[in-house]
Amino acid sequence: MITSVFKKSTPLNLILVVILMLVFFFIYQFQDLSWTNSVVSILKKAGLFLILLGSVFITNFIAKKNGLSKDSSYTILFYLLFLLFFPTVLGNTNLILSNFFILLALRRLISLQSLKSSKEKIFDASLWIFVASLFHFWSILYLVLVFISIIFHVARDYRNWFLPFIAFFAVGIISIGVSLIFDKDILGYITENAVLNFNIDYFTNTYQNIAFSIYLTVGLFFVVSMFASLSSKPLLLHSSFKKIITSFFIVILIFAISSNKSNDLLIYTMAPLAIMATSHIEVKQLQLKQELVLGVLILCSLFAFFAQL
Repeated sequence: MITSVFKKSTPLNLILVVILMLVFFFIYQFQDLSWTNSVVSILKKAGLFLILLGSVFITNFIAKKNGLSKDSSYTILFYLLFLLFFPTVLGNTNLILSNFFILLALRRLISLQSLKSSKEKIFDASLWIFVASLFHFWSILYLVLVFISIIFHVARDYRNWFLPFIAFFAVGIISIGVSLIFDKDILGYITENAVLNFNIDYFTNTYQNIAFSIYLTVGLFFVVSMFASLSSKPLLLHSSFKKIITSFFIVILIFAISSNKSNDLLIYTMAPLAIMATSHIEVKQLQLKQELVLGVLILCSLFAFFAQL
């Protein structure tokens, strides 16, 4: 029944997901109502929700525009369910912003397969990644995906290899200018955050550990499914799906080395996982199996969300 509802992309489905996101967002925010005392704080929360919503729709756009999904609403549904696993991410402004810019970069890199405006796309993607790194430094590792995309599509033109460095200088100059105007120590910020930490001992309660374990299991399930079904995908889409898989493993590396480690960091995995999950559920199979996968995921996400409040 659930799969039938989201099998087609309709305005009703989109509205339903937006309403559900709004409900869960404010359920989390209402735990601390101090932000309601200030108009500025209220506007910040509204802006944060819009950026989060924008991330969902950019992911959906990437999947549909590049043929990674059919005309369904599964991608936005999966993104919502993955968000529910870690409710604290709904209040993590830096990671929400960083993830938003990473998705803008991913959109440009996936569309690189068309070979149209390739230089602009490489520059834009690099620029967005450097901007994202200002909010979480180790997201800079997504530059690996930029160079992989160059290798896949436009390696013969040597000028493409220099574009990420030009983007670096552009963001660097702008950042230094802004830091001087607002008297911020940008170099100190980078030095403070460019620290390696491989320890995973940040769990403050058992439910965080359980949510992490379930999410990791779900993630591995969809990644293995993606690997297993990749050969059956149209050859034209192979490079795009490989980029999606690569982006997931880049996040694992980001998570492993980040000093300020938390479950919130897994927000970077939600877009690639939502696309892989959509690909899995859209494969022709028994509807009972589809309903089972989606039903179990809904139950797990709801349990994880309310258990951690």
